[in-house]
Amino acid sequence: MNLKKGVISISVAFLTISCVNDSTSDLTEPIAIGNVTYTSRVKAIIDNNCITCHANVPVNGAPMPLTTYDNVKTAIENRGLLDRISRQNGQPGLMPNGGPRMPQTNIDLIVRWNTEGLQQ
Repeated sequence: MNLKKGVISISVAFLTISCVNDSTSDLTEPIAIGNVTYTSRVKAIIDNNCITCHANVPVNGAPMPLTTYDNVKTAIENRGLLDRISRQNGQPGLMPNGGPRMPQTNIDLIVRWNTEGLQQ
């Protein structure tokens, strides 16, 4: 019994010590994703989250398609798309309609695309 407790104690101590690292040289740099363009990043996000309703012929009450660069650009500039995708779960008007809210990383990329000038 004492041998078992000793082995467990040594194992816990070893794991605790082995997980300590004060070296900043082991940290990784954030991954640079370059310019965010419609073609490189935004189109895939829109296709995966919005096209179900915002197709060429919109369905489920969607007011416009989001199938092209021009459609999405117009939705950001004139239709409040950034506000709608940024709302919290349960808030009226959240897109995708009825939620759940798309991941914050996707929202951040679309916001960044807008900030960088909505490049195609």
